[in-house]
Amino acid sequence: MNDVIIATTPADAAAIETVRTHHAELAGGLAARVSALQRAARSGDNASPARTELVDWARAELLPHAAAEEAALYPAGRALAPAQMLVDAMLAEHRVLVDLVGQLSSGDAVQAVGAATALQVLFETHMQKENEQLLPALAEASGVSLGGLLAQMHAALHEQQVIHGTADHTASAHPAGHSCSCGEQDPEGAPELDTRVIPHAIRHATIFGALDAVRPGAAIVIAASHDPLPLLAQLEQRDPGAFEVSYLDRGPELWRLLFARR
Repeated sequence: MNDVIIATTPADAAAIETVRTHHAELAGGLAARVSALQRAARSGDNASPARTELVDWARAELLPHAAAEEAALYPAGRALAPAQMLVDAMLAEHRVLVDLVGQLSSGDAVQAVGAATALQVLFETHMQKENEQLLPALAEASGVSLGGLLAQMHAALHEQQVIHGTADHTASAHPAGHSCSCGEQDPEGAPELDTRVIPHAIRHATIFGALDAVRPGAAIVIAASHDPLPLLAQLEQRDPGAFEVSYLDRGPELWRLLFARR
């Protein structure tokens, strides 16, 4: 992906980084929840809690974000002749995202897993288009304030959350898993996020999005190509004492760590 986007003002540069970081957090949260549903279905456990949590989160976070983009970013993008077809395609993808969330709430566990997997794949490709094509087009356009568009997005997002009754939503939907407070964790039952396939520029934001999805007493496994000491230091600054971290594998090519929320 493009790690550098030339912005005309510091405010626009900050707006770009904010949007890209939020995309990564959404992708991480989605990946953790989809993984929890897939594991529940594979193990023969009751997949209904994981499916309900994924649907609730998508309706409270993912779809309102898409609606806010349609209210702010997309009209500005569509006003640029080179980006009109791109925006039209992305609007069509939003309709598919809505349909997939609807499919998640009906049908059996196998159908739900299929819809969840499709949702994750589509969102990741959609996010890539926005990060690598739409944001650069807006940044290069004269007379477009990305900082102003971001403010419009925030207002539209709040409006969507008020409409859907999630304005005070605090990500209460978390991946299914071991949820007692005894401190025991089963790595085999925890969802896993392989960070080796995530672009470096959004890797930490994606991981934090996944960690935010872990409820007290549950856990997630993070796989990395190196010992993630900088990430652990950043996590401790961001959320002191929230996780008990243990190493499952210590290289030399693969590090796997279990993050158990206290």
